[in-house]
Amino acid sequence: MEHIESFPAIASRDARVLILGSMPGLRSLQSKQYYANPNNSFWTIIENLFCDQSTLTYTQRKHLLTENKIALWDVLKSCQRPGSLDSSIVASSIIVNDFSTFFSNNTDIKNVFFNGATAEKEFHRWVMPTLSPKQKKLSILRLPSTSPAMASMSKNEKLRQWEIVKKTLRRTDCKYYD
Repeated sequence: MEHIESFPAIASRDARVLILGSMPGLRSLQSKQYYANPNNSFWTIIENLFCDQSTLTYTQRKHLLTENKIALWDVLKSCQRPGSLDSSIVASSIIVNDFSTFFSNNTDIKNVFFNGATAEKEFHRWVMPTLSPKQKKLSILRLPSTSPAMASMSKNEKLRQWEIVKKTLRRTDCKYYD
């Protein structure tokens, strides 16, 4: 089984929030796009929170994140995983992204939101011990996974819980420029 690789972060220097997944699923890896599975509600949630549109291109979606000071990345840089499920990640194969450098280069980030339990678990296991005392003071919160595998919660309930991202940014308007 070969290692699969995650993508570079989507981030601007003025990002204030970081959203972390675990590792892109197969469809995302094939498309070379975060959250490419149309059944994953990530982009639907972000678009509902920040622009009230649902027909954005991937380039427009990335722009939507950066315009709203949101960075997006994965905890894992690479791993072995048959299929797309986080539960299939081979623990001994995990290599994490370089968060010490990321946070040093993105000093305005004060809030980290995890897209599901695996991202949170692996961040605490592998990343927290490597961070500086200042970096460990980040506000962190797990949100419900936007994955279609998390079917026990409705999309509307997920959206309601994800509203904390917008509230953290103190945004009342929708900021999007085409």
